[in-house]
Amino acid sequence: MPNIAITRGAKMLELLSYPFTQRALIACLVVGFVASFFSAFVVQRRMSFLGAGLAHASFGGIALGLLLQIHPLWIAAPFTILVGLGINWLKENTKLDSDTAIGVFFAVAMALGIIFLSLRKQYSVDAMTYLFGSILAIQKTDLIFAVGFLILVLACLPLWKKWAYETFDRELARSDRLSVKSHDYVLTFLISLCVVVCLKILGIILLAAFLVIPGAAARMRSRTFFEMAIKSVVFGVSSSVAGLFLSYYLDVPSGAAIILLQAFLFMIAAIFRYRY
Repeated sequence: MPNIAITRGAKMLELLSYPFTQRALIACLVVGFVASFFSAFVVQRRMSFLGAGLAHASFGGIALGLLLQIHPLWIAAPFTILVGLGINWLKENTKLDSDTAIGVFFAVAMALGIIFLSLRKQYSVDAMTYLFGSILAIQKTDLIFAVGFLILVLACLPLWKKWAYETFDRELARSDRLSVKSHDYVLTFLISLCVVVCLKILGIILLAAFLVIPGAAARMRSRTFFEMAIKSVVFGVSSSVAGLFLSYYLDVPSGAAIILLQAFLFMIAAIFRYRY
């Protein structure tokens, strides 16, 4: 048994010596942080459907990028941001509920994506990569995009207290003259970008789960929203890295391994939720 452990450890060190593995590990750390950070807001504000809507809406941008033969992320980013801000605008300026607005944009963006792919005329492996995720396909450009977004999120941390205040009592925040609407637009903008950053690792199909499970698990084990946010980030980062190595040992897709590991840990948190 010790020899087996040593052999596995040596293989893991050898694996980490490859550039594609190093990129995958850095991407997991970045995605684990940013997605689980926003997961706390998504869960507490009951915006779970927004994550799913934006994830599927990004498909339209990905398909357009493939059609124009431009790196898909550079097209998916503004496309997804416009969808996110459009959803927020409809919610604020019409009588439609947010889930209705999400449903409209969700359908339109997916329809556009299907049309864009059909115009390309040839089968696209890249499209499947973005649908199901492939962390080993992470390129240097993707990593630069992700790290740049992480820096942007860290720069926006001074807004955290205002976001938290507005999350729990929007009317009181308005009475204190906080710019609730503008802060909502900023938060939606960042969540939309977060979706694009996570695409290549988790894929469109699994991405929405990463914006829900860390925050949901942390909520059951936290007394305050600050504690919930911290635990959500710890949960997201640790499960991302552990899921990456688990996918290597089990020879399964990394995105699926990360989500299933998170679901398992979520069930443990649910079972022991009454200890607080």
